[in-house]
Amino acid sequence: MKELWRYLQKYKKECVLAPLFKMLEASFELMIPLVMRTIIDQGIGGSDAPLIVRMVLLMVALGLVGLLAAVTAQYFSAKAATGFAVSVRHALFEHMEALSFSNMDRMGTSTMITRMTSDVNQAQTGVNMTLRLFLRSPFVVFGAMVMAFTIDTRSALIFVAVIAALSLVVFGLMAMNIPMMRGVQRALEDVLGATRENLTGARVIRAFRREDAQYEEFLKRNEALVNRQKRAGRVSGLMNPVTYLMINFAIAWLIHTGALQVQTGILTAGQVVALYNYMSQILVELIKLANLIVTMNKAFASWKRIEDVLRLQPDMREDGSVHVPAIHADEAVRFENVSLHYPTAGEESLQDISFTALRGQMIGVIGGTGSGKSSLARLIPRFYDASHGAVLVDGMDVREWSQAELRHKVGYVPQKAVLFHGTIRDNLKWGNPDATDEDLMNAVRAAQAEDVVNAKGGLNAMLEQGGRNLSGGQRQRLTIARALARRPEILVLDDSASALDQATDKRLRKAIRALDYHPTTFVISQRAASIRRADQIVVLEDGKMAGLGTHAQLMEQCEVYREIYESQYGGEASA
Repeated sequence: MKELWRYLQKYKKECVLAPLFKMLEASFELMIPLVMRTIIDQGIGGSDAPLIVRMVLLMVALGLVGLLAAVTAQYFSAKAATGFAVSVRHALFEHMEALSFSNMDRMGTSTMITRMTSDVNQAQTGVNMTLRLFLRSPFVVFGAMVMAFTIDTRSALIFVAVIAALSLVVFGLMAMNIPMMRGVQRALEDVLGATRENLTGARVIRAFRREDAQYEEFLKRNEALVNRQKRAGRVSGLMNPVTYLMINFAIAWLIHTGALQVQTGILTAGQVVALYNYMSQILVELIKLANLIVTMNKAFASWKRIEDVLRLQPDMREDGSVHVPAIHADEAVRFENVSLHYPTAGEESLQDISFTALRGQMIGVIGGTGSGKSSLARLIPRFYDASHGAVLVDGMDVREWSQAELRHKVGYVPQKAVLFHGTIRDNLKWGNPDATDEDLMNAVRAAQAEDVVNAKGGLNAMLEQGGRNLSGGQRQRLTIARALARRPEILVLDDSASALDQATDKRLRKAIRALDYHPTTFVISQRAASIRRADQIVVLEDGKMAGLGTHAQLMEQCEVYREIYESQYGGEASA
């Protein structure tokens, strides 16, 4: 809860004024039955028309002032709740951006989206309702009870009994409902996850004609969500009818008791009407309070889930100090007995990998599917930390570099080409915000993407989200250009030319070798032709290093490499 208040710090004034104005409105509301009593007992009973007019005008004035107070309270509560939601979303987004890939893998995309949207919205609603009703409703309930005591003690005891009974019912149902609402949110995550999976994989689903199967799977998850919502709804739905039943029973009891007292002269008709009005006020406020508690249940469940994210500590940390690396003249990257175990994996993805990449070299990494090629690539910019051993850049462990310094040195191009909505220029400047158009075009030419840029109308051409208006090969070339725009010391191409034809791939490798800043380049590929001319080739099999050397050396010494090469090209030579 301390975290919650932290995001309301900027709105202390609103958090105080909203309840105060609501209680001011409630105070005027509590005066209405007394005015009604005066009208009935003195105005109508005494045939005093001027008094009736004055009392009616007083009621109108109380209503208008109460309305003004209510509108003011609503303004302050809405301002605080909206500001709270904005602050929480900013904090959540900033915190999620700081999480490691391991954290994100464990949480899942659909979970994080749910926290940012549904959960924050629910918490915002809870704050808004709480500021308006949390003090007002109890104030009216107990205020009406106190006012009833000023009219008649015996009748007021009915109020005490009803309020005590209703409190037991309301808080009992609330205790049952809270865990149910948490289950509803978890089921909602499952539905969102299934929806996201089906939308992103729509082409594959249609290609394999799996629409019916996926539809059935979605129905199962959706039905599970509906069932949880129904169970939670049955419990929360009991509040209103049970509350109405108890209050109406109390009103009948009150009218019966009051009628007998009027007959004996203990009470006047106006006092009985005032007591009835106070009981009606209690009915309305307890219903509001019941609805508030349901909303607060949902809000607290959502807030607990938001807190779980905010309390999640990144797996990878840096001490924030500035390091001056002990640069080795020749070594760019060195793997020392490196092993990697993903948090969600059953076994290690990499085991005991050791090799050294010298400055300016091109290092090829090849192996079958699942051999650990991409895992090796992700360790260089420190997307993951090695479970054992160390990855050194410029002679210093990547864990000792600040992430900003390390990732400035490394240009990483992932397997999946990711582009963002905006111009080609905006996308390329992700690599280097200070790059000129000439710098960008040099990177474009090196990435063999000049024809793409020209065909789209130049650097000002707009790209759709994810680069949907480009082909797979075009997206890959632009993502390579984005990395080259940074002029990185280390360039990691994680199977990022898989959609290119061999001629374009060959020109790309030739252009990278011709760059004036001579980056140390890691080419991860399943095509032997892409890494055949590399200075060193790392061969992986089931996460282990099966071979290391040049193409010629591996053809003689490494059976795994020879099988890969011959399966693709037989005995033919390839560039």
